[in-house]
Amino acid sequence: MNKDLLDGRLLFAIPKKGRLHEKCLEILSGADIQFRRANRLDVCLVMNHPIALVFLPASDIPSFVGNGDVDLGITGHDVILEAKMQDQVTEIHRLGFGKCALQVQTLETGPFKSVEDLAGKRVVTSFDVIAGAYFAKIDERLNLTGDNKTKVQYVGGSVEAACALGLADGIVDLVESGDTMRAAGLHAIGTILQTEAVLIKSNVPHRAHHAPLIDLIASRIAGVVAAGKYVVCEYNIRRQSISQATAITPGRRAPTISPLEEEGWVAISSMVEKKNIANTMDRLVKIGAEDLMVFNLDNCRV
Repeated sequence: MNKDLLDGRLLFAIPKKGRLHEKCLEILSGADIQFRRANRLDVCLVMNHPIALVFLPASDIPSFVGNGDVDLGITGHDVILEAKMQDQVTEIHRLGFGKCALQVQTLETGPFKSVEDLAGKRVVTSFDVIAGAYFAKIDERLNLTGDNKTKVQYVGGSVEAACALGLADGIVDLVESGDTMRAAGLHAIGTILQTEAVLIKSNVPHRAHHAPLIDLIASRIAGVVAAGKYVVCEYNIRRQSISQATAITPGRRAPTISPLEEEGWVAISSMVEKKNIANTMDRLVKIGAEDLMVFNLDNCRV
């Protein structure tokens, strides 16, 4: 792509593949960031904003953003820490997807039942920076020095087989559902951190004039994330039950209450967390609510 086409555009880094890629595309669509990506090209122009999307490996995005080479990015919280870029970037929003736990794992049939048991032994991982810092603190607490310290070794890609093959006494890896861990005969003996996808910007921006556009995109993305967390619940209820109903559906600020043509009845509309909606509806029915309806949100500003 001609570099001149990028002049004046905000550069927004997106994971080019992996566990975050598809959800990032949904976020862009929800924020009305319109683009067409030509096959095999990692840079494309947004059609309705002065933005260029740059598709990069998720592990590279913290450095590109932190060094000011691109203005915005989406990557994993764990990736930022592994790249040692937490002081160079600001996490604007946690995005609610790509949630995993970075855990210490050993063979379920093995002798290690805690991270202290594993201290001083062999650990392999593709997160050697985070794991190294984690076990360094444990070694210090247990007064392990020299050759007695935990040996953390980097291994790229899948590390689940390392224990069974005798290459390591334990591993540090991301766990989402735990199915892969259990299939490999492993169990978790410690959790180092919880992680998810985050929207980040540089602490040393090279293009300060993009600040208003960064705020606009961040606001839109926050709206998409919020829309995924909430639904709108509407129902009719007798006026004398309003206080009970609003205690169940208080909304984010306050519910909307409208009188009905039938005397003594009102309609109530309120935002409810999606994960709680089934229980909320059950409670409303018990106090006499009727005609309950639930609507999904495509986008919102909260």
